[in-house]
Amino acid sequence: MHVKTGDKVVVISGKDKGKQGVVLKALPKKDRVVVEGVNMMKKHQKPTQMNPEGGILETEASIHVSNVMHVDPKTNEPTRIGKKIEDGKKVRIAKKSGQEIK
Repeated sequence: MHVKTGDKVVVISGKDKGKQGVVLKALPKKDRVVVEGVNMMKKHQKPTQMNPEGGILETEASIHVSNVMHVDPKTNEPTRIGKKIEDGKKVRIAKKSGQEIK
């Protein structure tokens, strides 16, 4: 997968097109990611000891990894990712600006 947990991404297709967020969870076996504030769903929760009120909770659902692109750290625009060897270590770089993605 081209994204990892903690990467800043932008949604390029679907109902949340154009929204930016941080990857909260990557699910490589399913080719899906959970992005902060994207693909919100409502879940009905029964009252429990931990949540005595219960109610309707809003959480993020996963989206397919092909629907997100990295955000260039320099220009804040969507960019593809390349890999480069620096000091014997492989690092990810943004194709548009050439800056390293952390």
